[in-house]
Amino acid sequence: MMKVALIGTQGVPANYGGFETLVENIIGENSSPDVQYTVFCSAKDLPTQLKSYKGASLRYISLSANGMMSILYDGISLLKAMRGYDVIVVLGVSGGLFFPIVRLFSRARLIVNIDGLEWKRAKWNWFARFFLRLSEEVALRFANIVIGDNQGVVNYIKNRYQKKTVLIAYGSDHVLRQQSEAQQQAWLDRYGLTAKNYSLAICRIEPENNCEMILQTYACSTQPLVFIGNWSKNHYGIDLKRRYSNFANITIIESLYDLDALYALRVHSKYYIHGHSAGGTNPSLVEAMLCGCNIIAYDVIYNRETTEHQAHYFSNPDEL
Repeated sequence: MMKVALIGTQGVPANYGGFETLVENIIGENSSPDVQYTVFCSAKDLPTQLKSYKGASLRYISLSANGMMSILYDGISLLKAMRGYDVIVVLGVSGGLFFPIVRLFSRARLIVNIDGLEWKRAKWNWFARFFLRLSEEVALRFANIVIGDNQGVVNYIKNRYQKKTVLIAYGSDHVLRQQSEAQQQAWLDRYGLTAKNYSLAICRIEPENNCEMILQTYACSTQPLVFIGNWSKNHYGIDLKRRYSNFANITIIESLYDLDALYALRVHSKYYIHGHSAGGTNPSLVEAMLCGCNIIAYDVIYNRETTEHQAHYFSNPDEL
């Protein structure tokens, strides 16, 4: 049996972002019986620490998987995975500087999915951006296989590093639900919504997701907006929630992972607003596409590639 370590996420059950959702769908009923997965998890970020989940073993690192601490978190996970695994799959490049050590002392195949261009995210200062760009370069040099989830990312790697990259885009079948009209209406009633009369945004509350631009736009409008995210995770989100919660047309909802609720809210939205600017393929956008949402996305190549240039696009509040 092949033993595979999955590194670079908060862990599972998924309750944070795209990479966690990816791991959630790699393991379990979708996995081969010939593969035994181990998911490295953050003991700081997951209050409940299971020993196994959906057939995968869980190993905990006593550090947070987010912010600059993610560098050390990924690095320690990599060092612990050097023995006992045939393949190490690393999601993101925060621990890229540890790749040469793994290649030198481990026989495991090293696979990296670089996500988007992490060093471009607005939340990082100049030193963090420099470090993450260096980590990206080292990770791509020393990985056995590089995966990109978006053609824009693949083109970037080819042009900058001349490195062969495998394109594996996200699916989203897991979000589909069999719901009656009454069940869907119950979810709308819970949040005080009228079908096809509100815009919907779902994301992590980070500057590069243009959360403030979206809120500013709707604050100057009478159009209803439902905005779902982890508002209490950082000062940026807490400040935005405080400033925009009093607008009658803006409904701010803390992170929601109930797929029944999300499906009902998506299929009945008038517009789906997608503000991500620095990632590759964002699962939330793919999920909205599968639900048939009328999408208005921030105008970057990653979003255009994901939507095959068939959505509406904006770059500033006036265009939105």
